[in-house]
Order: sequence, then structure tokens, then C-alpha cells
Amino acid sequence: QVQLVESGGGLVQAGGSLRLSCAASGSIFSINNMGWYRQGPGKQRDLVARISRIGTTNYADSVKGRFTISRDNAKNTVHLQMNSLKPEDTALYYCNALVVSSDTYSSSQYWGQGTQVTVSS
Repeated sequence: QVQLVESGGGLVQAGGSLRLSCAASGSIFSINNMGWYRQGPGKQRDLVARISRIGTTNYADSVKGRFTISRDNAKNTVHLQMNSLKPEDTALYYCNALVVSSDTYSSSQYWGQGTQVTVSS
């Protein structure tokens, strides 16, 4: 089994910054893509940013230039630095990882429990 634990959410004023972190633990051989998704009230869960094992990134158009995703392969962690936050960034943010199991060597997708980000105007 694999667990993803997020941290770093909170309440911030518009224009402020937050840094989200996610740590993966458990039966991990390797982790391919890691990413962050978000789900606002009454909305579907959408990709915010994703990073491959070798560091290739892609971002939602709405966050380009404001958010930066990074990862530490040795620590099985992924981070999301969010700057110039806007009220429309308010959502529950979920960590996601495509993990190769050290038990079976098969790949499975895992999600964290989510961390709330609220941006006040």
C-alpha cells in the first residue's frame, strides 16, 4: 500500500503565496508522474500541474507563471509553490502519484486526502 499525505494549505489574501507539499510512503519501488489537482465547490477535479520523474512539467493555463511544481525523487515528495494567488484558486488541492509497487512491480495511481486552499479577496 501507498499513502500520500499533503500539507501546507490554508487561508491567504489575494496576491499572497502558499507552498503545498506531498509525501509518499509505503511499498514504493519508483514513482513516475506526480501532480496536483484541485476541485472547487460544485466543480470537477482538474489538473493544476504535473511533473515527470525526469522533471518535465506541464501546467494548467490558469496557473502558468504563478505556480511552480517541483519534486525530490530521493524523498518521494512533490511541492507546489503558489504565488500571486487569486480568489478563483480557492479549492481542495489533491496530490496524485503514479507509483510502481515494490511488492508487485505494477503501476497504480494514488491520491491524497486533499488540503484546502482559500484565497480571500
